[in-house]
Amino acid sequence: MKNQIVSGAQAAEENVRIFVAWIAAKTDADFRAMAVRGVLSRTEIAKECGFARSVVNQNPRVREALSSLEAALRARGVLPAAVDRTLEEVSIAVAADRRSAQQMLEAERLRRLEQENAGLRAEVAELKRQLNKYTALRDALAETGRLPR
Repeated sequence: MKNQIVSGAQAAEENVRIFVAWIAAKTDADFRAMAVRGVLSRTEIAKECGFARSVVNQNPRVREALSSLEAALRARGVLPAAVDRTLEEVSIAVAADRRSAQQMLEAERLRRLEQENAGLRAEVAELKRQLNKYTALRDALAETGRLPR
């Protein structure tokens, strides 16, 4: 029968062992593939290790091991250099990202509306052409006295 983890401390220790084994099994190319915005993807790490994402953020030993790993990867050139940014710089960057995303959405909406407008203009032109044709036909029938009542 498999030993069950009884306490939170034992669970935390088991998670640290799993994490350290996971680190040992990875290559620099593996780490490069899971880099997101200059750090390793916490979600992907948790998924591959088989524990909740909160373990990566809340277990101090896992968090410390991850910090050490990222520092070593930066020293080897696997991850880009860390950029210390103030909260204000981060909020400005987030706001700029939101603005650019909004601008992209607006540009896409404008493109769709312009296409729809061009299609409607073509349809109006075709309907005007047909109206002229049938107006001329109606006038000819009225002159000859064949207009139905």
